[in-house]
Amino acid sequence: MAAAAISGQERIAAAWRVLGEVPDPEVPAISVCDLGIVRDVQVLPDDVLEIVLTPTYSGCPATEVIEQDVLSAIHAADLGTARVTLRRAPAWTTDWISDAGRRKLAEYGIAPPGPVHADGAVPIRFFGRALAASPQCPRCGSAQTERLSSFGATACKALYRCLACREPFEHFKPL
Repeated sequence: MAAAAISGQERIAAAWRVLGEVPDPEVPAISVCDLGIVRDVQVLPDDVLEIVLTPTYSGCPATEVIEQDVLSAIHAADLGTARVTLRRAPAWTTDWISDAGRRKLAEYGIAPPGPVHADGAVPIRFFGRALAASPQCPRCGSAQTERLSSFGATACKALYRCLACREPFEHFKPL
């Protein structure tokens, strides 16, 4: 269906469906929508479809790949001219990961982050002063886990091992 044949609202809804199928390049089991980095989709007065993305962090090396994947998916769906706008404020937090995204992370073998509740303005810390409770093993559910490294395959994950089933796993750090 060509973009000119559908209304602006239908085009936006179609774009959200398409974006819900665009995988995150670092964790392909989860979509960019599940990850919470797609913040808005709108049709601008010049009929350009604008997709607003908030990177997980400003230096994320996957941002350019995500932009290209998003635009390729919109183009493949024949939804007309589109562009990506990066919005860095407010900063992305792991609270923006959807419930489905958390479930998919666990099924993929990555322990999802717990909730982070902001009680007023606080500095963003990548490492808390005190270690948070260890995440549950995404394979067997045991709470008996230990951190092996502060970093996993990417800076946003840490490497853990389950003391019950002995399997290593990554944990998506809460932010």
